[in-house]
Amino acid sequence: MKSLVTALLLLISTATSLLANSIPPIETRIYDTKRINGRAPTIDGRLNDLIWNTVEWSGEFIQRNPTDGDPPTEQTKFKVLYDDEALYFAFFCHDDPELVTSMLARRDWFPGDWIEVNIDSYFDRRTAFSFTLSLSGTRGDEFVSNDGNNWDSNWDPVWQGATRINDGGWTAEMKIPLSQLRFSSEEEQTWGLQVQRRIFREEERSTWQRIPKDAAGWVSKFGHLRGILSIRPSRHIELLPYGVAKAENFEKIPGNPFLDGSASQFTGGLDGKIGVTSNLILDFTINPDFGQVEADPSEVNLSAFETFFQEKRPFFIEGNNILELPLAPAITGGSFTQDKLFYSRRIGRRPTYWPDLAVDESLDQPDYTSILGAFKLTGKTPGGLSIGFMESITAKEKAEIDNNGRRRQETVEPLTNYFVGRVQQDFRKGDTHLGAMATAVNRDIDDPHLDFMRRQAYASGLDFSHYFKKRDYRIEANILASHLRGSEEAIYDAQVSSARYFQRPDNDYVSLDPNRTALSGYSGSVRFTRTSNSKFVFETGVALRSPGFEINDLGYMRNADQINQFTWAGYYFRNPFSIFNNVGINTNQWLYWDFGGNLLLRAANANAHANFRNNYHVCGGVTRSWESTSNTALRGGPSSKWPGTWEFNFHVATDHRKKINFGFGGYTQQGDEDSEDYREGWMELIVRPTNAMRLYFNPSISRNRPEMQYVSTESFGSEDRYLFGRLDQKTTAMTFRLDYCITPNLTVQYYGAPFVSAGRYSGFKRITNSRADKYQDRFNVFDEGQIAYDSIDNVYYIDEDENATNDYAIDNPDFNFRDFNSNLVIRWEYMPGSLLYLVWSQARSEYQSFGEFDFDRDMRGLFDVHPHDIFLIKFIKWFSL
Repeated sequence: MKSLVTALLLLISTATSLLANSIPPIETRIYDTKRINGRAPTIDGRLNDLIWNTVEWSGEFIQRNPTDGDPPTEQTKFKVLYDDEALYFAFFCHDDPELVTSMLARRDWFPGDWIEVNIDSYFDRRTAFSFTLSLSGTRGDEFVSNDGNNWDSNWDPVWQGATRINDGGWTAEMKIPLSQLRFSSEEEQTWGLQVQRRIFREEERSTWQRIPKDAAGWVSKFGHLRGILSIRPSRHIELLPYGVAKAENFEKIPGNPFLDGSASQFTGGLDGKIGVTSNLILDFTINPDFGQVEADPSEVNLSAFETFFQEKRPFFIEGNNILELPLAPAITGGSFTQDKLFYSRRIGRRPTYWPDLAVDESLDQPDYTSILGAFKLTGKTPGGLSIGFMESITAKEKAEIDNNGRRRQETVEPLTNYFVGRVQQDFRKGDTHLGAMATAVNRDIDDPHLDFMRRQAYASGLDFSHYFKKRDYRIEANILASHLRGSEEAIYDAQVSSARYFQRPDNDYVSLDPNRTALSGYSGSVRFTRTSNSKFVFETGVALRSPGFEINDLGYMRNADQINQFTWAGYYFRNPFSIFNNVGINTNQWLYWDFGGNLLLRAANANAHANFRNNYHVCGGVTRSWESTSNTALRGGPSSKWPGTWEFNFHVATDHRKKINFGFGGYTQQGDEDSEDYREGWMELIVRPTNAMRLYFNPSISRNRPEMQYVSTESFGSEDRYLFGRLDQKTTAMTFRLDYCITPNLTVQYYGAPFVSAGRYSGFKRITNSRADKYQDRFNVFDEGQIAYDSIDNVYYIDEDENATNDYAIDNPDFNFRDFNSNLVIRWEYMPGSLLYLVWSQARSEYQSFGEFDFDRDMRGLFDVHPHDIFLIKFIKWFSL
């Protein structure tokens, strides 16, 4: 431990000494715009309106990629005008018209050559609105936050753009309505401004305001747009009513009145956006529908923990970053990486209660909990206070049960209210931030069979960050608390869940109390970072979770009861040299303890990546974890020792600008003492037959062979038996995508993903001494006289003491899982902001227990499964009031 502390102090000392290498300041550029007196320019890309002659061109762009600070291959210039309705931009992108690249794609794909405007209309030096116009006419837009560290492409404002190719290159015009921006009511406005251009064939980016690649921040370094006078933000209202007609076809099950082979439904709802004040926007949705969203990727989860799935529903994605409070940085590795205080997938989740059925009963179980309505209030005041609040109510869901024509209902999910609130105050021109966040879940439980759910779940936190030394360094800290209330059953379940396992027999620092009706805990982290302005950057810190910390009612967390120390350091060559465009190397180390002071994990890794002059890319890494201790592997049993592991990964990709490009990679994890062997390989193939079509193939194959895979916990007399087996699991998967852009506003997308995984168990064993010094002394393998397979009952009977009497039994854990999900979406923006979706979704799924993997048989079997088809038409009309 002393050597670790010494190394950290030396690292910080070395980094601090680099402050002497100061970088000369870069001049802030200024553009003075003028108000339009008369007719606004026509947005056709021609630049032939006389009104453009009233303002000057600004140019002299500087290359940022690949060679920071060099002149660009081709120069760019622009003009800006405004009136009471909008901002207007004109661009002249000098180039050889025979060499420019025009590629069609759907919105927010940023294809080919493009021009981009970033506007910090708050002038808070942290947030901006980004508008990108490709030469093809494809639009892209993003909300930029956290000084350029977050770019949210799910923000979809209504604006116009047009382009033209001419003898000198290409030109473009944009009209950005002021209603799509947020700004103060001051008489004279100064906004942050950045203009950026991409030349696709060179993979080159140049900017109007130079911001070096190693600079700390993006928005805080913008140039200034001046001269905007006497504009008034309006209380803008946007309404988007929608209607959905849906038809389903599925397998007919004789005797089940709910599965008669088909179903149909018509629903409607309303989305909207209201400008409450000049700085606050209220987004709302009533009875939302997300039928156009593709399914989650398939998987076989053999762990004790819930899988984290990305949010895909538009209402919950757009602006979601303002409702985030980081629990710990991603570099901590392991269990803290994806944890978050607000995990929007909790809202509208699958019902968690399944009714018990009699032999002759059939069940109609809701797939998801209905969201009755939700709203988000977001914005930022002139004083630098960021505000984000979200409220959502989900319905009381009931399952219908049929018994030979007699029907009854059982509640499977209670009426529930979800609340998230986040505020953050800027100080010192955005260099210091102090924030707070709170979440609340309140369930109206009036059915005794739902008492296993928590009635109330609350979490809150404070966070602080401070930049210093010209934003080269940053200190961050947060502290959080959680509190649950519910029945004794609900709080008991929380205590024995996989996040904490209070029932562990060797847990001598936390007690399991079956009479509890509340549970509380805390969490926190402190981090010190060198951000940039150097080839050398680093971060180091500590994060912790108390045993009682629990946020999974509205957040996502895998483990409590941990203290994590981490350090990350990287060295970067950001400009081209030799055969490289750029090169980076980094290393990590982390340590884990539990709150009993037990060292759980020691690990370190090293990674490297390189981008070559020909735009090929290669990266790889190696991770070493030494012998570890797990409080979760026996799933409520005592802590256990596990051999160390070596992990290796690599990825190679060719030039993505080519019509055909591909990549491939691999990952392996090898356990000491031959304790595990995991290998995975994948490839990517991208083909663009035309500039309007893109085909994507991503096959993968893996083999997982752990010697110790958890099977079951059984009782033998008064003792528990923790049973494991040797697993041989083979998995193959394929993701295929077709994207065809007929026009920038009419696109066709197809997604298909077959998945097959088979696993066979052998070498069954029980844990005998989970923390023995020698690996082989920690378990006992059952011999042929102790275990026998019954093919009729599909179970293994175990006679542990070999007295010719079965002591306990386990179900055959072998599995064959086959799954296929596909989604075809035709999207037409027939008017600005108004959309028509035509959607066909198909799902096929089957589970067997013979455990043998056969690619041909399993694939044929997958497509022999009767599909569940959904066809829908969704119509959305945009009204601006």
